[in-house]
Amino acid sequence: MRISVSSDMDEAVARSLVTRLRERGHEVVTHGALRPGDDPQWAVCSAAAARDVAEGSSDQAVVCCWTGTGASIAANKVPGVRAALCTDAATAEGARRWNDANVLALSLRLTSEPLLGEILDAWFAATPSEDPEDVDNVARVGRLDLDRTGPA
Repeated sequence: MRISVSSDMDEAVARSLVTRLRERGHEVVTHGALRPGDDPQWAVCSAAAARDVAEGSSDQAVVCCWTGTGASIAANKVPGVRAALCTDAATAEGARRWNDANVLALSLRLTSEPLLGEILDAWFAATPSEDPEDVDNVARVGRLDLDRTGPA
């Protein structure tokens, strides 16, 4: 799988994330502070990683900033992206299962090394739900990208 990773700061957890993804056999594309000369602002690098997913050049993305909130907000502005800020494994598993999230947002401040492993294990083990209600809700989110003026 090809995964885009962005971070607004060159922090140990961001570097570990890249290493762990590569150890899992993924091809990693970096943005922001993880790529020398790239713009490290969270809004810029998170959107760049999310665009990789929306355009199909990456299968998924992981976006990081100090709290993870800004990175998730920026990523979710890209049509076709469903970014989820996950601070634990249960949230990561649920985001993939019920929301078919295609971008994982992480907090550089809150995510420890052991927690990072747990979140990644849960994220990659989960598959999107085939329950009609869940599928319909994900489709409704997609329609919000197309029509920002009315109900889905």
